[in-house]
Amino acid sequence: MRDPWSVLTDHQQSVAKPFLAVREAERKHLVVYLSGAHAYGFPSPDSDLDLKCVHVAPTSQLVGLEVAEDPKDRIEVIDGVELDYGSNELAPVLRGAIKGNGNYLERILGELVLGGDSALLAEAREVVRPLLSRRCARHYAGFATSQLRLFDEKPTAKRALYVLRTAGTGIHLLARGELVIDLDRLRDHLPDEVDELLAIKRTGERSELEAALAAEWRGRLTDVIDAVDRGWRTAVIPAEPPPSAVEAADRWLREVRKRHW
Repeated sequence: MRDPWSVLTDHQQSVAKPFLAVREAERKHLVVYLSGAHAYGFPSPDSDLDLKCVHVAPTSQLVGLEVAEDPKDRIEVIDGVELDYGSNELAPVLRGAIKGNGNYLERILGELVLGGDSALLAEAREVVRPLLSRRCARHYAGFATSQLRLFDEKPTAKRALYVLRTAGTGIHLLARGELVIDLDRLRDHLPDEVDELLAIKRTGERSELEAALAAEWRGRLTDVIDAVDRGWRTAVIPAEPPPSAVEAADRWLREVRKRHW
């Protein structure tokens, strides 16, 4: 498995590490996950660092009158590096995973882990994998469709790649039963011409496609989204998370609460 820090430049690392050290002193992270274009395999020189986390609140904070709220998302630019940080507490993340929320699933099952509690994350992965269901594919099909609408408003290479990545993840999940995020590993489900988009995207975040090329890609993007729907008929994952997997997630969460009173 690749070193997650290796996808960042030395300068990005020098900015991100002290920034995350401060955030980790503020709360107990189960995982600090590098999402966005870096996780999807097509960062540009000006891509931000999309830091999506899961934290465990002390149980004593959860049983009183005061509601323990998630920290507010924060966006900072430090020495020319944009950092977009957000963290959600473990319980709503697990509930989201049961509902098929890919944003939460990717934090637990994704590869680019920059911090957190490795032992607790390993436990979380064992709990979350059995929750994968066709609900997740519905999430990715919907996400891809919303990205297609954004592409119609402004046809950039980035927006086209986001359609391909999200739809490709949904197709692969239905066909293989595993969550894959990196575009390079999803190539079997994507148009052969994807490399031309990658070349354009890597020159900059806002690289807009010429009208003729945008029209060509509009049809290809629609075809990939349609393939998610076709994949339902032969899906290897269940329509809903098995009740036993949901019960196991509940038991594990209660155990974590006892450990982190």
